Amino acid sequence: MKYVYLFLPAIGWGLMPLVIASVKNSTVYNQIVGTVAASFIFGAIVMAIMHPAMSWSLFLLSALGGACWVIGQVGQYISYEKIGVSETMPISTGLQLIGVPLVGVLAFGEWSSPQAKLYGFIGILVLIVGVVLTSLTDRGTSEGNKSNQVSTIILLVLTSLGYITSSSIPKALHGSSISIFFGQTLGMLVAVFIYTLVTKNLHVWKEKSTVQSGGAGILYAIAALAYILSVQDNGVNMAFVISQLCVVISTLGGLIFLHEKKTRKGLIFTIAGLILIIGGAMLTTLF
Repeated sequence: MKYVYLFLPAIGWGLMPLVIASVKNSTVYNQIVGTVAASFIFGAIVMAIMHPAMSWSLFLLSALGGACWVIGQVGQYISYEKIGVSETMPISTGLQLIGVPLVGVLAFGEWSSPQAKLYGFIGILVLIVGVVLTSLTDRGTSEGNKSNQVSTIILLVLTSLGYITSSSIPKALHGSSISIFFGQTLGMLVAVFIYTLVTKNLHVWKEKSTVQSGGAGILYAIAALAYILSVQDNGVNMAFVISQLCVVISTLGGLIFLHEKKTRKGLIFTIAGLILIIGGAMLTTLF
Protein backbone atom coordinates (compact mmCIF):
# COMPACT_ATOMS: atom_id res chain seq x y z
CA MET A 1 0.00 0.00 0.00
CA LYS A 2 2.88 2.38 0.55
CA TYR A 3 3.26 2.76 -3.23
CA VAL A 4 -0.43 3.64 -3.56
CA TYR A 5 0.08 6.30 -0.89
CA LEU A 6 3.19 7.45 -2.76
CA PHE A 7 1.45 8.24 -6.07
CA LEU A 8 -2.10 9.11 -4.98
CA PRO A 9 -1.17 12.68 -3.88
CA ALA A 10 0.25 13.44 -7.33
CA ILE A 11 -3.00 12.38 -8.98
CA GLY A 12 -5.29 14.22 -6.57
CA TRP A 13 -3.26 17.43 -6.42
CA GLY A 14 -2.73 17.34 -10.19
CA LEU A 15 -6.47 17.21 -10.92
CA MET A 16 -7.35 19.76 -8.24
CA PRO A 17 -6.36 22.92 -10.22
CA LEU A 18 -8.35 21.72 -13.21
CA VAL A 19 -11.48 21.27 -11.10
CA ILE A 20 -11.07 24.71 -9.53
CA ALA A 21 -10.46 26.41 -12.87
CA SER A 22 -13.59 24.82 -14.32
CA VAL A 23 -15.89 26.45 -11.73
CA LYS A 24 -17.43 29.45 -13.48
CA ASN A 25 -17.81 32.88 -11.87
CA SER A 26 -15.80 31.89 -8.80
CA THR A 27 -13.40 34.09 -6.88
CA VAL A 28 -10.35 33.14 -4.84
CA TYR A 29 -12.58 33.33 -1.75
CA ASN A 30 -15.13 30.90 -3.20
CA GLN A 31 -12.34 28.54 -4.18
CA ILE A 32 -10.46 28.45 -0.88
CA VAL A 33 -13.62 28.25 1.26
CA GLY A 34 -15.12 25.47 -0.89
CA THR A 35 -11.88 23.51 -0.87
CA VAL A 36 -11.33 23.83 2.88
CA ALA A 37 -14.95 23.19 3.92
CA ALA A 38 -15.15 19.99 1.85
CA SER A 39 -11.78 18.84 3.20
CA PHE A 40 -12.91 19.41 6.78
CA ILE A 41 -16.16 17.48 6.25
CA PHE A 42 -14.19 14.59 4.72
CA GLY A 43 -11.73 14.63 7.64
CA ALA A 44 -14.50 14.77 10.24
CA ILE A 45 -16.28 11.78 8.69
CA VAL A 46 -13.09 9.69 8.59
CA MET A 47 -12.30 10.73 12.19
CA ALA A 48 -15.80 9.74 13.37
CA ILE A 49 -15.56 6.33 11.69
CA MET A 50 -12.03 5.43 12.82
CA HIS A 51 -11.91 7.05 16.31
CA PRO A 52 -8.09 7.38 16.46
CA ALA A 53 -6.29 8.74 19.52
CA MET A 54 -5.55 12.47 19.58
CA SER A 55 -3.17 14.36 21.88
CA TRP A 56 -3.10 18.13 22.34
CA SER A 57 0.44 18.45 20.97
CA LEU A 58 -0.48 16.38 17.90
CA PHE A 59 -3.63 18.42 17.37
CA LEU A 60 -1.96 21.83 17.71
CA LEU A 61 0.96 21.04 15.41
CA SER A 62 -1.35 19.48 12.82
CA ALA A 63 -3.63 22.54 12.96
CA LEU A 64 -0.59 24.80 12.49
CA GLY A 65 0.32 22.82 9.38
CA GLY A 66 -3.22 23.24 8.05
CA ALA A 67 -3.16 26.99 8.65
CA CYS A 68 0.18 27.26 6.81
CA TRP A 69 -1.31 25.31 3.91
CA VAL A 70 -4.04 27.94 3.52
CA ILE A 71 -1.34 30.59 3.01
CA GLY A 72 0.22 28.56 0.20
CA GLN A 73 -3.09 27.65 -1.41
CA VAL A 74 -4.44 31.20 -1.44
CA GLY A 75 -1.25 32.30 -3.22
CA GLN A 76 -1.69 29.53 -5.74
CA TYR A 77 -5.37 30.28 -6.40
CA ILE A 78 -4.59 33.98 -6.96
CA SER A 79 -1.86 32.96 -9.40
CA TYR A 80 -4.21 30.68 -11.40
CA GLU A 81 -6.30 33.76 -12.14
CA LYS A 82 -3.34 36.02 -12.97
CA ILE A 83 -1.00 33.81 -15.03
CA GLY A 84 -2.85 30.51 -15.55
CA VAL A 85 -2.57 26.96 -14.20
CA SER A 86 0.10 25.80 -16.67
CA GLU A 87 2.51 28.53 -15.52
CA THR A 88 1.62 28.69 -11.82
CA MET A 89 2.05 25.01 -11.07
CA PRO A 90 5.63 24.59 -12.35
CA ILE A 91 6.80 27.70 -10.47
CA SER A 92 5.01 26.72 -7.26
CA THR A 93 6.28 23.16 -7.55
CA GLY A 94 9.87 24.29 -8.11
CA LEU A 95 9.85 26.43 -4.98
CA GLN A 96 8.52 23.54 -2.93
CA LEU A 97 10.98 21.08 -4.45
CA ILE A 98 13.80 23.26 -3.18
CA GLY A 99 12.39 23.84 0.30
CA VAL A 100 10.84 20.57 1.48
CA PRO A 101 13.75 18.20 0.68
CA LEU A 102 16.15 20.64 2.35
CA VAL A 103 13.98 20.54 5.46
CA GLY A 104 14.07 16.74 5.31
CA VAL A 105 17.87 16.73 5.14
CA LEU A 106 18.56 19.49 7.66
CA ALA A 107 15.83 18.83 10.22
CA PHE A 108 15.19 15.08 9.96
CA GLY A 109 18.57 13.68 8.85
CA GLU A 110 17.36 12.12 5.60
CA TRP A 111 19.89 11.33 2.84
CA SER A 112 22.34 10.32 5.55
CA SER A 113 25.02 8.80 3.28
CA PRO A 114 27.28 10.86 0.98
CA GLN A 115 25.96 8.94 -2.04
CA ALA A 116 22.34 9.68 -1.09
CA LYS A 117 23.16 13.38 -0.70
CA LEU A 118 24.95 13.47 -4.07
CA TYR A 119 22.15 11.85 -6.03
CA GLY A 120 19.51 13.71 -4.04
CA PHE A 121 20.91 17.14 -4.81
CA ILE A 122 21.57 16.22 -8.46
CA GLY A 123 17.94 15.09 -8.67
CA ILE A 124 16.71 18.37 -7.18
CA LEU A 125 18.87 20.31 -9.65
CA VAL A 126 17.36 18.37 -12.57
CA LEU A 127 13.89 19.02 -11.17
CA ILE A 128 14.55 22.74 -10.89
CA VAL A 129 15.84 22.94 -14.48
CA GLY A 130 12.71 21.13 -15.61
CA VAL A 131 10.48 23.53 -13.72
CA VAL A 132 12.29 26.55 -15.20
CA LEU A 133 11.77 25.17 -18.71
CA THR A 134 8.04 24.61 -18.16
CA SER A 135 7.59 28.18 -16.89
CA LEU A 136 9.30 29.94 -19.82
CA THR A 137 6.91 32.19 -21.73
CA ASP A 138 6.88 33.58 -25.26
CA ARG A 139 5.86 36.88 -26.73
CA GLY A 140 2.69 36.61 -28.74
CA THR A 141 0.90 34.32 -26.28
CA SER A 142 -1.61 35.24 -23.61
CA GLU A 143 0.84 33.89 -21.06
CA GLY A 144 3.82 35.84 -22.35
CA ASN A 145 1.93 39.12 -22.55
CA LYS A 146 0.86 39.24 -18.90
CA SER A 147 2.30 42.31 -17.20
CA ASN A 148 1.84 41.01 -13.67
CA GLN A 149 4.14 37.99 -13.90
CA VAL A 150 6.87 39.43 -11.68
CA SER A 151 4.49 40.39 -8.87
CA THR A 152 2.78 37.00 -9.12
CA ILE A 153 6.09 35.13 -8.89
CA ILE A 154 6.99 37.19 -5.80
CA LEU A 155 3.61 36.25 -4.32
CA LEU A 156 4.30 32.57 -5.04
CA VAL A 157 7.75 32.76 -3.42
CA LEU A 158 6.32 34.22 -0.21
CA THR A 159 3.22 32.04 0.06
CA SER A 160 5.08 28.83 -0.85
CA LEU A 161 6.75 29.06 2.56
CA GLY A 162 3.35 28.03 3.90
CA TYR A 163 3.34 24.94 1.67
CA ILE A 164 6.88 24.02 2.72
CA THR A 165 5.98 24.25 6.40
CA SER A 166 2.75 22.31 5.96
CA SER A 167 4.42 19.52 3.95
CA SER A 168 7.25 19.10 6.49
CA ILE A 169 5.30 19.09 9.77
CA PRO A 170 3.85 15.52 9.39
CA LYS A 171 7.37 14.06 9.64
CA ALA A 172 7.81 15.58 13.11
CA LEU A 173 4.54 14.10 14.38
CA HIS A 174 4.15 10.67 15.93
CA GLY A 175 0.59 9.45 16.04
CA SER A 176 -2.36 8.40 13.94
CA SER A 177 -2.27 9.66 10.37
CA ILE A 178 -6.02 10.21 10.51
CA SER A 179 -5.65 12.37 13.63
CA ILE A 180 -2.94 14.41 11.93
CA PHE A 181 -5.12 14.87 8.86
CA PHE A 182 -8.17 15.89 10.88
CA GLY A 183 -6.08 18.38 12.86
CA GLN A 184 -4.83 19.85 9.59
CA THR A 185 -8.34 20.30 8.18
CA LEU A 186 -9.54 21.98 11.38
CA GLY A 187 -6.56 24.34 11.26
CA MET A 188 -7.41 25.06 7.63
CA LEU A 189 -11.03 25.79 8.53
CA VAL A 190 -10.08 28.25 11.29
CA ALA A 191 -7.49 29.96 9.08
CA VAL A 192 -9.83 30.40 6.11
CA PHE A 193 -12.60 31.70 8.39
CA ILE A 194 -10.23 34.34 9.75
CA TYR A 195 -9.13 35.14 6.18
CA THR A 196 -12.70 35.73 4.98
CA LEU A 197 -13.56 37.63 8.17
CA VAL A 198 -10.60 40.01 7.87
CA THR A 199 -11.23 40.58 4.15
CA LYS A 200 -14.99 41.03 4.77
CA ASN A 201 -15.96 38.12 2.53
CA LEU A 202 -17.96 35.95 4.94
CA HIS A 203 -20.83 35.97 2.43
CA VAL A 204 -18.95 33.53 0.16
CA TRP A 205 -19.61 30.66 2.59
CA LYS A 206 -23.17 30.35 1.26
CA GLU A 207 -22.59 31.03 -2.44
CA LYS A 208 -23.14 28.46 -5.20
CA SER A 209 -19.57 28.77 -6.55
CA THR A 210 -18.26 27.87 -3.10
CA VAL A 211 -20.25 24.64 -3.05
CA GLN A 212 -19.09 23.81 -6.58
CA SER A 213 -15.47 24.31 -5.50
CA GLY A 214 -15.96 21.53 -2.95
CA GLY A 215 -14.97 18.92 -5.55
CA ALA A 216 -11.43 20.23 -5.37
CA GLY A 217 -11.61 19.87 -1.58
CA ILE A 218 -12.48 16.19 -1.82
CA LEU A 219 -9.56 15.61 -4.20
CA TYR A 220 -7.27 17.53 -1.84
CA ALA A 221 -8.48 15.58 1.19
CA ILE A 222 -7.86 12.17 -0.36
CA ALA A 223 -4.43 13.26 -1.62
CA ALA A 224 -3.46 14.91 1.69
CA LEU A 225 -4.39 11.86 3.77
CA ALA A 226 -2.41 9.64 1.40
CA TYR A 227 0.52 12.08 1.64
CA ILE A 228 0.60 11.88 5.45
CA LEU A 229 0.60 8.07 5.25
CA SER A 230 3.33 8.22 2.59
CA VAL A 231 5.52 10.52 4.70
CA GLN A 232 5.42 8.03 7.56
CA ASP A 233 6.12 5.05 5.27
CA ASN A 234 8.53 6.60 2.75
CA GLY A 235 10.04 9.68 4.41
CA VAL A 236 9.55 13.37 3.65
CA ASN A 237 11.84 13.54 0.63
CA MET A 238 10.48 10.59 -1.33
CA ALA A 239 6.85 11.29 -0.41
CA PHE A 240 7.07 14.97 -1.28
CA VAL A 241 9.07 14.73 -4.49
CA ILE A 242 6.79 12.06 -5.95
CA SER A 243 3.71 14.03 -4.88
CA GLN A 244 4.97 16.99 -6.89
CA LEU A 245 4.62 15.01 -10.10
CA CYS A 246 1.16 16.57 -9.89
CA VAL A 247 2.75 19.35 -11.95
CA VAL A 248 2.74 17.05 -14.99
CA ILE A 249 -1.01 16.43 -14.72
CA SER A 250 -1.93 20.04 -13.98
CA THR A 251 0.35 21.57 -16.63
CA LEU A 252 -0.81 19.29 -19.42
CA GLY A 253 -4.39 19.61 -18.20
CA GLY A 254 -4.15 23.39 -18.33
CA LEU A 255 -2.99 23.22 -21.93
CA ILE A 256 -5.42 20.54 -23.12
CA PHE A 257 -8.60 21.11 -21.11
CA LEU A 258 -8.34 24.77 -20.10
CA HIS A 259 -6.97 25.81 -23.52
CA GLU A 260 -4.07 27.85 -22.11
CA LYS A 261 -2.00 28.77 -25.15
CA LYS A 262 1.74 28.43 -25.80
CA THR A 263 3.73 28.89 -29.00
CA ARG A 264 5.45 25.91 -30.55
CA LYS A 265 8.71 26.95 -28.89
CA GLY A 266 6.97 27.33 -25.53
CA LEU A 267 5.32 23.93 -25.90
CA ILE A 268 8.69 22.27 -26.63
CA PHE A 269 10.15 23.89 -23.51
CA THR A 270 7.19 22.69 -21.48
CA ILE A 271 7.40 19.07 -22.66
CA ALA A 272 11.19 19.02 -22.14
CA GLY A 273 10.70 20.46 -18.66
CA LEU A 274 8.13 17.86 -17.71
CA ILE A 275 10.46 15.05 -18.86
CA LEU A 276 13.21 16.50 -16.66
CA ILE A 277 10.81 16.75 -13.72
CA ILE A 278 9.94 13.06 -14.02
CA GLY A 279 13.63 12.14 -14.43
CA GLY A 280 14.67 14.28 -11.47
CA ALA A 281 11.98 12.80 -9.25
CA MET A 282 13.12 9.28 -10.12
CA LEU A 283 16.77 10.18 -9.52
CA THR A 284 15.95 11.70 -6.14
CA THR A 285 13.95 8.73 -4.88
CA LEU A 286 15.68 5.67 -6.35
CA PHE A 287 19.25 6.26 -5.15
